[in-house]
Amino acid sequence: MTINEQLAYLTKGSAETIRVEELRAKLERSAKTGKPLRAKLGVDPTAPDLHLGHTVVIRKLKHFQDLGHTAVFLIGDFTALVGDPSGQSETRPPVSRQQVQANASTYLTQVFKILDPKKTEIRYNSEWLDKLTSYDIVRLCGKYRVARMLEHEDFRSRLEKQLPISMHELLYPLLVAYDSVVLEADVELGATEQKFNLLMGREIQREYGKETQVCLTMPILEGLDGVQKMSKSLGNYVGINEAPAEMFGKLMSISDEMMWRYYLLLTDMTPAQIEQLKQATASGVKHPKDAKKALALRIVIDFHGEAAGESAQKDFEVKNEGKGVDPMVQAHEISIPPKGQGQPKLFGIQVGKRLDDWLVTLHLCKSRSEAQRQIKAGAVYLASGDLEHPAWQRVTDPAAEFNPWAYDGNPDHSEVVFKVGRKQYRVKFKFPPTESPHVS
Repeated sequence: MTINEQLAYLTKGSAETIRVEELRAKLERSAKTGKPLRAKLGVDPTAPDLHLGHTVVIRKLKHFQDLGHTAVFLIGDFTALVGDPSGQSETRPPVSRQQVQANASTYLTQVFKILDPKKTEIRYNSEWLDKLTSYDIVRLCGKYRVARMLEHEDFRSRLEKQLPISMHELLYPLLVAYDSVVLEADVELGATEQKFNLLMGREIQREYGKETQVCLTMPILEGLDGVQKMSKSLGNYVGINEAPAEMFGKLMSISDEMMWRYYLLLTDMTPAQIEQLKQATASGVKHPKDAKKALALRIVIDFHGEAAGESAQKDFEVKNEGKGVDPMVQAHEISIPPKGQGQPKLFGIQVGKRLDDWLVTLHLCKSRSEAQRQIKAGAVYLASGDLEHPAWQRVTDPAAEFNPWAYDGNPDHSEVVFKVGRKQYRVKFKFPPTESPHVS
């Protein structure tokens, strides 16, 4: 890539780059000298599992790695004990060192699904922060002003509300800034809420006579609802350790508009590639659903591999698009009485002639009114015959009847699959034997 292309790739989807001209100068110098930049991302392992929202900034670190720069993944095993005050309206409860170490181990397993472990420099800030003497701490504190510290949005907000601020919380930004001094970071990455800490790193580097780092912040990813940030507590998240089919299905639920933001923040596609795909979709050359499938497939492959991704897509299509019968749905046998001798019984209950009655009795719908709504919405299908490649028949008449005797006499059509939305029910009809004609 040219320097301009590198700059576009590295700042793709970013919220802010401080400063862009400094990043350009660093990239040009790196190209001339052959010395890679040191891009740092610090993470406090305060929880064991990551979701796609966490991976936005990790993927940006990968982009530096893609261009041959050194990706420094810093595990804040010391600073996690202090607790990041960013985004907090009150002092965080302390985390035990044992819990931090356990979380750190799971973090690496998950992070290496994105980063190349052979090209990633893994560091722990306890390496140097544990060794700071009282003199070192006092010297570090002397390099920043209290008034400037209280400009931190979260500290200022708490002061205005007369909420307490603990002394150790004031140390946190200084400690993570000192990490940049030790690691000689050229670039530090973080979420937008980390901007204060990243800028602090620039100032403390300068105080220690180091070249200042570029600060590159990434936006907070909205969850599946497209409104609030992705969060486990809100239930709008996609966990990176979730089953492939679950991931694929969740990603297909996002809006067409949100899809492009996910392409921007959760893939390695260049801005030009994304724009080309966007134009193809807008012009009708590519259907939005196909573009969304391609996105879901990319993301699942990233975390589970190609085979799992393709299987997840097939599973989605089977359950949601009528392209096949779910192989996990077992056939349930139902005895059908001779025609004209009453209706068949399902689970000991005589079922009526209407299709909506069958859907309720098969537990595909909770009530007849719901079944009629699903039929009107075009969400109800029937299939028989070759269930490997079924010819689905959509039913749209809410008053439609279902006649099981229509399948009598054809062994190839003795099984019928009822499908409502994602749910399927497979029925195998058992008809009474045909009587042989009387021979005198």
